[in-house]
Amino acid sequence: MTVLAETNQFYSATFLGTTQHSLAYTNTPLIKVGLNLHGELQTVKTIKVNGNQLSNNLKLGDFIELGTIKGDELNGYTAISIDATQADDNNYRKLFTDLESLKNVGKYQLLKLVTNDEKGDNAMEDFIKAPKLQGSHIKTIREMMSLKQVEFAKKIGISRPLLALVETDSKPITDEFVKKMYTAFPDLKNALDLQFDWVTITFSDMTGEQVINDVMRLKSELFLERSTTQNFYTREFAFAGEKNIYVQDFEPTKDVDTNQDVQKIGATMYLTGQGTRLFEKALLEQGLTWKKFFVQAKRFKGTFSRLDIAINDNWGLLDMDEIIEATQQNKFWSKSRSFAIHGNNQDGWTANFGKSPFVIRIYDKQKEQEQKGLETSIKNRVELELHANRAEQVISEWFENDNLVEYTASILYTYLWFVDEPIDEEELKGTHVRERYIDSLKTMPAWSLLTSLGQSMKFVREPKEQSVDSILSWIMKYVVPSLEVLKKTGHWHEVIEAMDKANLSPEQEKLIKANLVNAITNSKAHLEHGNLNFDKQQRKYVEETAEFEKKANLPF
Repeated sequence: MTVLAETNQFYSATFLGTTQHSLAYTNTPLIKVGLNLHGELQTVKTIKVNGNQLSNNLKLGDFIELGTIKGDELNGYTAISIDATQADDNNYRKLFTDLESLKNVGKYQLLKLVTNDEKGDNAMEDFIKAPKLQGSHIKTIREMMSLKQVEFAKKIGISRPLLALVETDSKPITDEFVKKMYTAFPDLKNALDLQFDWVTITFSDMTGEQVINDVMRLKSELFLERSTTQNFYTREFAFAGEKNIYVQDFEPTKDVDTNQDVQKIGATMYLTGQGTRLFEKALLEQGLTWKKFFVQAKRFKGTFSRLDIAINDNWGLLDMDEIIEATQQNKFWSKSRSFAIHGNNQDGWTANFGKSPFVIRIYDKQKEQEQKGLETSIKNRVELELHANRAEQVISEWFENDNLVEYTASILYTYLWFVDEPIDEEELKGTHVRERYIDSLKTMPAWSLLTSLGQSMKFVREPKEQSVDSILSWIMKYVVPSLEVLKKTGHWHEVIEAMDKANLSPEQEKLIKANLVNAITNSKAHLEHGNLNFDKQQRKYVEETAEFEKKANLPF
């Protein structure tokens, strides 16, 4: 039997399915339950249950024992079995699969749902679309290298006539051909890679300290605590005092009646573009991949507020002037006709396509970094900025099918395409625009090549260390010139005396301590992991493959 604590009434509980948003990587899904009394349905409740109480053999209308259901309409209902034990990581994949079976809603796709009834078992495989390597792509690669057919053919070890046939699609591109090309031009394999460039995760029932200690597993003393009014929060924890890695929550308040501290629950973890690189060092030290960390976040009921996926053009496949010109001349198609162009040729162009919750951004990464006085090997970058449900859908697809790279390439192909002639706006008013009209136009070679090579790019991380370089840079740029004036005008001794008597604020004291602790931690890491040289800032580590994870018995 099942008892509803709210009314202290015993019922027979009937399983009525799961809610649409319950398909998440969680051990406590939401299900719909009918409560029956004397054979008649009295009410239907949405209840959080322990995943161990569910079975993929459960069918609609089956009776289910839930023990005591606690809660109310305002706060929600829970029926967590007292005997249920917390599942370890190795059970999460099975729980997720079982829950999907219960829902019976098929495969998820970005902005589109295809059920099993429509597509069968190959639903997601049918959706993964991006142009395969074609003869025109080979020609584009050769021309980018400024090589004639004779020279290119000689380098890869084939005849010029065969290359000519391949470039005109008269001969298919075989695996052997691709292997020879990559052997002759190894840099081509690294022409593109994929990184996370912004990660925001919200935890509805945790404090900032709990997120730092339990989810991120970083030393809390490395974070500076300060007040904020951003994002409706009142408190912020910033790693080493800089806004690259930070957590926001609510500062405790005093209860006017009891004079006790009251802590409002809820916190959000932010990793900016620079913050993801810094956090990747923490992942490396903890022996975690991004996927395993996201599983960890999901175990604490984290939801993705924002996820930026960056495709790095390391080879200069794209020409930003060409992209901007095509955009201005309406030589592009996107599912959202909204676009914006920023910048200039000298400082670097940026083109945005779409609006939140899904934006595709293309920009000159090298010039952007030069404006900040930094260096990078990345020429251009294509970013997918996903918010809320869009981010959650990509993560769910990655968890289920382990195909982040292919899925990202397919999203790009599906939502943005550049061509070599202006788009006819009248043609866009019909149906099946992509298949009927857009695919019949001549494609911009560089864009088609990028989406094609994108299917085999590597998912990498590039760990970097936190420092006070930004403080030093600010001092050198803004403070040193003023000090030089004081020195030349005879006031230098006053500056020295003031520095000796200066009282550091608690934040400044904590920043010094944080950097000392960080230096000690880094030294220890160098000794224990002598094979990892974190001084090489540009070194990239390829995320573990599915095969590696299987061998390691990881829960994916």
